[in-house]
Amino acid sequence: MISTRTDFSSPVFAAWRDAAGDDWTAYIGHEFVRGIGDGSLPRASFVHYLVQDYVFLRHFARAWALAVVKANSREEMRIAALTVDALVNHELPLHVGICAEEGISEDALFAAEEAPENLAYTRFVLDAGHSGDFLDLMAVLSPCVMGYGEIGTRLAATAAADTPYRPWIDTYAGQRYQDVCHRVGRLIERAARDRLGSVPRETARWQHLGRQFRTATRLEAAFWQMGLRGHA
Repeated sequence: MISTRTDFSSPVFAAWRDAAGDDWTAYIGHEFVRGIGDGSLPRASFVHYLVQDYVFLRHFARAWALAVVKANSREEMRIAALTVDALVNHELPLHVGICAEEGISEDALFAAEEAPENLAYTRFVLDAGHSGDFLDLMAVLSPCVMGYGEIGTRLAATAAADTPYRPWIDTYAGQRYQDVCHRVGRLIERAARDRLGSVPRETARWQHLGRQFRTATRLEAAFWQMGLRGHA
């Protein structure tokens, strides 16, 4: 595997990722991801994933909206609100456009039955946000945000030239999405400093946050497996 790792401007994120170990590797190197890269992923699996990801992103937007509620600063509130806008008004429409080519309307997307893996992941994230604070939310949201950024850059460097999933790869490898990852990384750093002090790893909460991050990472891998299965 070509190393395309970056800390996305956040040593805290990098520490969480490193502590996740094999779970992180299983997530970013999943068979579904490899199929996107070499073009072998069945189209039906990709479309099923997109439908479920549309459902996921709706809940993901709700979690970022909760981050607005949990914010302690103008900057936290601003970035969380910008992320909600990006999800609802930019990323969701991308899914709508691709699915429309497959004959799936936006109404059908909105009414899609939620797969169990989707339900488990999104409710875990929302529960972490409701029961914890802003930093708890960052711990469970960052595997998705940064994981897709890492996957995008790795596939951009290794994917087959003729893979039909090149537009998906280019989206997450592109500068716009990479900038989002760095923006969230800087947000995590400030949030950790403000809540845990200058040495976050020495605080009582550090192990809990790492476990939350690792659980979200495992749920990401399960989401890929759900997509690979190709049906609810």
